[in-house]
Amino acid sequence: MLDLAKPEIPPSPQIAADDISIGALLAACDAAPALPLVFTYGGHSIQPGYHITEVKAGAFSALDCGGNPEAWSEIFVQLWDIVEGDRTHMTAGKFAAIIRKVSDHVALDANARLTFEVSDGAAPMQLHCADTPRLEGGNLTVALAPRPASCKPRDRWLEAQKEASACCAPVSSKSACCR
Repeated sequence: MLDLAKPEIPPSPQIAADDISIGALLAACDAAPALPLVFTYGGHSIQPGYHITEVKAGAFSALDCGGNPEAWSEIFVQLWDIVEGDRTHMTAGKFAAIIRKVSDHVALDANARLTFEVSDGAAPMQLHCADTPRLEGGNLTVALAPRPASCKPRDRWLEAQKEASACCAPVSSKSACCR
């Protein structure tokens, strides 16, 4: 018989180093609520009539390819990249208000991994991670990049190698470790 007892799951990082959380995105929106919020992806800006069609939150448990248990929270924001009439890009304040309205009904972890699902309604949705918002040309711009697959055991090994080589590099008077 299969034992369905929950294994001990070690905590894993909520977000990658180059991702932002929904909390960080909302903070940026709160700092510039009147500015248009423009997402960029695939070498172009999202259309001025874009919609947030869905916001969902999930708690995931998985086993990676190395047999290691993983657990994380993730928030998905679905963007419909369309032109609609003479609409302009929504403001950062409106985006924040929509997310906060969702949070009245769906528990959103401010530190959860944030993934954007983007489609123009014809092409399949694509998954993207978001970079830190920046002020650009009178807009609050958020660059989206395709979310790649990865091998978590390999990623952890590479990170450990990078940390080991950074710490054990030739000692200098300004080095913080290996003294």
